[in-house]
Amino acid sequence: MADARTTRLTTRLAARASRAVDSPHFTRAVFVLIAANAVLLGAETYSGVVAAWLPLLKTAEYLFLAAFTAEILLRLAAHADRPAAFFRDPWNLFDLAVVTGAFLPFFRENTTVLRLLRLARVLRAARFLPQLRVVIVAVGKSLPGTLSFLLVGGLLLYVYAMVGWTFFADDDPEHFGSLGRAALTLFLLITLDGLGDAVRTGLEISRWTIVYFASFVLFGSFLLVNLLIGVVIGSLDEARREAEADGEPPRPPSVPAPVVAVEPLPLPLLRARIAAARTALDEAERALTQAAPAGATGPPGERVAG
Repeated sequence: MADARTTRLTTRLAARASRAVDSPHFTRAVFVLIAANAVLLGAETYSGVVAAWLPLLKTAEYLFLAAFTAEILLRLAAHADRPAAFFRDPWNLFDLAVVTGAFLPFFRENTTVLRLLRLARVLRAARFLPQLRVVIVAVGKSLPGTLSFLLVGGLLLYVYAMVGWTFFADDDPEHFGSLGRAALTLFLLITLDGLGDAVRTGLEISRWTIVYFASFVLFGSFLLVNLLIGVVIGSLDEARREAEADGEPPRPPSVPAPVVAVEPLPLPLLRARIAAARTALDEAERALTQAAPAGATGPPGERVAG
């Protein structure tokens, strides 16, 4: 009896909390809190504001922490009847880690870590922005392709850095004096930053350096970058399709038509109804016979020869 009562109370609590969490007013309120917390973090970077409003800033921080804690508790209450579902959502885990981390002694004593945790609250805004959430999911899906891109790019960078060190180390030690310097120079050339200066310096050494720089820019800046863009766009399309599929309302299950039980009629009443039906048929037949044209003695539609 006590277990059934507890189950009913838990279900009722989860239903009420779910209605509050799923309401648009709750979503707007949390988003406004996150935006206000971001403004507070930005204000704390100005020493004049901190010196003049330090007590007020600390009070506001405690209020934000209390508000976010209440939000997490309300989300936990919405999953009171199914707590495992709360921990299967990555966004819930992220929110819980960000909020509970502010209460841990190690994080509270470390100012840098505490500021990073407060900054992580701003990232929670992605939860309430569907388009931004799609982009974040797309970035996660593009990681395998991005790792392959990094391997190919690293191999290309290593080969060209070794070639550059071999030919330009003596004439341009500032940019190609070692493998590390050559790799850094070529990495900047992928963004086309300083390409003109590098080409002019190379032409002073040899005219054939134009082949080196042109081929590297072709493979590194155009081919590899476009390949990375293609990987990200493909992941973005996949994430958008999944988001659209998740957003479709579930179809209600088909409910079979109820079977209506028919009670059997008493035998006298059934005989009376059969007799009435026969009488109606006989009257209909007589009416058809009277309406038949002269010379027709058979059924309607048949003519009897005279």
